[in-house]
Amino acid sequence: MNIVIQIVGSLLVLAGFALAQWEVLDPKSVWYLVLNVIGSGILAVDAVFEAQWGFLLLEGVWAIVSLIGLIGVLRSRTARRTIMEPTVAASRRDDGARRED
Repeated sequence: MNIVIQIVGSLLVLAGFALAQWEVLDPKSVWYLVLNVIGSGILAVDAVFEAQWGFLLLEGVWAIVSLIGLIGVLRSRTARRTIMEPTVAASRRDDGARRED
């Protein structure tokens, strides 16, 4: 079972990397970062159970850096929506007012 967990974690990280290299995913996209957070997180947890401290350092840092990037991307999306919502609502009101003219 342990080897299956390692393969799944590795495939998730490698899928994100390959898709970024093939320009299918942007390295700052939510999907790329999610693949990295989950894949490296799985590998980091496995490294703890296997007492593989060097591997834990690699995968733990990879997971943390990916998670920080993911949080940043999600926050910027939320901030853009917050800024855009009043503009969209105002433009809808303006469209309605123009139609009545």
